[in-house]
Amino acid sequence: MATQQSETTASRQSAGKYLTFTLHDESYGIDVLKVREIIRLTNITAVPQMPAHVRGVINLRGKIIPVIDLRLKFGFAEAASTEQTCIIVVQVKLPDGKAAQMGLVVDGVEEVANIAGADIEETPDFGGQICTDYILGMAKVKNAVKALLDIDGVVGADALQHVKNIAATAG
Repeated sequence: MATQQSETTASRQSAGKYLTFTLHDESYGIDVLKVREIIRLTNITAVPQMPAHVRGVINLRGKIIPVIDLRLKFGFAEAASTEQTCIIVVQVKLPDGKAAQMGLVVDGVEEVANIAGADIEETPDFGGQICTDYILGMAKVKNAVKALLDIDGVVGADALQHVKNIAATAG
């Protein structure tokens, strides 16, 4: 009974508005409160010695923002950019407690969806070797399943080091 109650509590806590986007023909969602803006794909300045998923930095109104390609971060094949490819600028909480803005390259943005707790199920157990800590839950929206991401968990873990490296290179 306690497990069912904790699942319901987790679903209620995850309920809310999510910006949904596509990557590799799959749909994902991130808490709309984490989103600062959505911009067209722009010229990204490469930074040496970064992992493949760190595309580089952009200058957004005088502020240098690291850009991560979520497709590569999730292990998908690189794809050519299209008219729908864009950068979602998000505010993430770094492991040291500080907040930072980061750009996420995605294949396309879908919509802002209001997802009820009843439409969110816990992340399935894929076995001990697969880490799903960064997935808040699986949402059922319009007969489709969307993985709801904890964006702090997706980029926050290694973002602190990348931000420091980029600052050192840019400075």
